[in-house]
Amino acid sequence: MKRRLFLKKTAGVGVSTFAAGSLSACSESKKDLSAENSTSTNVNDSKTSPINRPTLDLKMVTTWAPNFPGLGTRAEEMARDIELATNGRIRIRVYAAEELVPALQAFDAVSQGNADIYHGPDYYWQGKHPMFTFFSAVPFGLTATEMTQWLQYGGGQELWDELAARFNIKPMLANATGPQMAGWFNKEINSIEDFQGLKMRIPGLGGEIIARMGGSPVTLSSGEIFLSLSQGNIDATEWIGPWNDLAFGFHQVARYYYTSAYHEPNASVCAGWNLEVWNKLDPSEHKIIEAIAEMHYTRSLAEFNARNAESLRTLVKDYNVELRQFSPEIMKTMADIAGDIAADIGRTDEISSRIYESYMATLSEAKQWSGISNEPFNVARRLSDKFGQLI
Repeated sequence: MKRRLFLKKTAGVGVSTFAAGSLSACSESKKDLSAENSTSTNVNDSKTSPINRPTLDLKMVTTWAPNFPGLGTRAEEMARDIELATNGRIRIRVYAAEELVPALQAFDAVSQGNADIYHGPDYYWQGKHPMFTFFSAVPFGLTATEMTQWLQYGGGQELWDELAARFNIKPMLANATGPQMAGWFNKEINSIEDFQGLKMRIPGLGGEIIARMGGSPVTLSSGEIFLSLSQGNIDATEWIGPWNDLAFGFHQVARYYYTSAYHEPNASVCAGWNLEVWNKLDPSEHKIIEAIAEMHYTRSLAEFNARNAESLRTLVKDYNVELRQFSPEIMKTMADIAGDIAADIGRTDEISSRIYESYMATLSEAKQWSGISNEPFNVARRLSDKFGQLI
């Protein structure tokens, strides 16, 4: 597939995980934790030090449904922690998708100054620039911990800052789902030929892999997936992992549950700040916010790992879900296709080339070290049931 056609195709593939909605305004602010006589002001009017400055009331728009476990709830917790850590000087009102702007408009709202922060995965914005997906999820790419390796020690954050600054955004990691599952299927996948004509709900670069293997990727909002799968309008769907999959009840309408997360070894979620707002905050506030974002990235990964383990046990033991794994032949074919796609978009322009080369350099280092350290250890740990039982 020519790169131009691919980019045109993927520009509209963004909201893969949660539903968007209509515009609604809401002006109610959170309870004021600052001194009784302090007054609120927009950050752009602030000229004083943070200690003496009036309270800043900011708006965070998210790509998540209200109170969505692990994602929407994490945005709320992050906002509360920032308010607490700044002693109420920075207060953030969180809006779920549809409450202020639809999910796909969160980026534009912050870029244009109509909101101050967005909370969502950056592969939603690959229509703005295809390399945004490299800071969220690349098939067969970096895991959650390897992503921080790249950003903090491989030059990734500087490249991300440079790319996002073109859109008036300051980005930072704020959430991680960890490894996802390959998805739910109504038929067994035993060979590459089984993908021919397969209709699968799957987003982004993962969807492009399915298309190149002869399938048909479909974009559906969260509320449409269960019904489409139960009625046979689609043959398969990916979602996130056992925790969220169990909540959506996919085990009721699909028999086979495939691993592993070739398309999303981790979905990194970003807190993107309006750059003008960010630049007018005090350096001490920068450090506080960055530390809180880093904490939530780590904490969310721990939460997803814990909840996924519990939920997978429920799916297998209580609902007799059949766990399956793609064959090595299928996985190698997918990996080869994914490599071609990544290289293709890595040639989009000059900054794409630099991001691609930097990402791949860290990926090579991570694969080498993981192959020497983690993989042999994981194999060895499974040899004895005295160190944890298997399902």
